[in-house]
Amino acid sequence: MIMKRLHILPTGTEIFLPVGSPLTEVDYESSHRLIPFGCRSGACGACVIEVLEGLGSLGEPDDDELDFLEDLGRTGGSHRLACQCRLQGDATIRVADTT
Repeated sequence: MIMKRLHILPTGTEIFLPVGSPLTEVDYESSHRLIPFGCRSGACGACVIEVLEGLGSLGEPDDDELDFLEDLGRTGGSHRLACQCRLQGDATIRVADTT
């Protein structure tokens, strides 16, 4: 099984997940709430992340995700909804401030 590294800021935590794993799997790899997940279906915005390295390692966002991110004011291409991402390669993300 090929594992890839997900570096999560601001905690500095590194998690290793199998290739193709949804980022929601981090909930099962740590006792800490590293990424706040709400609905897990891309409708609430609780899991907005900023991708600092490895944007292409999280799969391509679909039009619904891009539209929702725009509604949230997260344009520019470096933000994603973690619940919609699948880890394909190493990546570094920062949990976005949703306040």
